[in-house]
Amino acid sequence: MQKYECVLCGYIYDPTEGDPDGGINPGTAFEDIPEDWVCPLCGAAKSDFIPVE
Repeated sequence: MQKYECVLCGYIYDPTEGDPDGGINPGTAFEDIPEDWVCPLCGAAKSDFIPVE
C-alpha cells in the first residue's frame, strides 16, 4: 500500500501501521481515512499529505 508524507512536518502515514491513537486501524489505506483526520504530529489536514515512494 502507498505511504503518504505530511508536507509540513515530514510525518509518514504507513497504512500497514495505521494511526491507532487517531482511530485509524492498521491496514487502512490513506484513501479510506476520513477527510477530517489530521496529522498526529502537527495537526495538518489530510490534504497536506503527498504520496511517497
